[in-house]
Amino acid sequence: MRKFLIALTGAAALLLGVIAAATAAGPDEVIRQASDEIVALLDTRRDELAADRDELYRVVDEILLPRFDRRYAGGLVMGKYWRQANDEQRERFIMALYRSLLRTYASNILEYEGDALEVLPYEGDLSEGKAIIETRVTLETGVVTPVNYRMRLSGEDWKAYDVIIEGISYVTNYRKQYASEFRAKGIEQVIAELEAKAAEPEAAESEEGAAE
Repeated sequence: MRKFLIALTGAAALLLGVIAAATAAGPDEVIRQASDEIVALLDTRRDELAADRDELYRVVDEILLPRFDRRYAGGLVMGKYWRQANDEQRERFIMALYRSLLRTYASNILEYEGDALEVLPYEGDLSEGKAIIETRVTLETGVVTPVNYRMRLSGEDWKAYDVIIEGISYVTNYRKQYASEFRAKGIEQVIAELEAKAAEPEAAESEEGAAE
């Protein structure tokens, strides 16, 4: 009887895992859901968030963080220097890089309009746990710009780890930039400078304060 109960419990756990995998949002749906949440946010709070950057960062973080694999992205950006850094340096780099990305992304979405983004349905094979989701962003000029997201399955959730804008990869671009800085300055100094930069007030905010 005991062996039967153990086997039954194992089967039930396996079945729940299959059900969860089947009902989890696909990678294209993850991007679409994030877009919908941002549109809903801006429809009701655009002016308020433009005037309060701390609140803007907070609410965008709530949307972005569950859908972005910051540790995986940070490891890719550090490249071979990931192995040379200690655990504390890795975590500090991941957090500072994410804060920098968050600030840039949050500032840009204030100009975002819901009908400006088209998420193309993904029709490829998801069995390897990775996918590239293609989207099209229509600029105010009418020019359509391809913005694609590299996604990976992390546990049961699809998360983005790279953004490719007009063929330029965020991860590749930053990896080249920071590789040269790591060589020239060392890991600790680069992380300290990135942390300081991520904590700086935006130029627009400083100018507004000076004008007042």
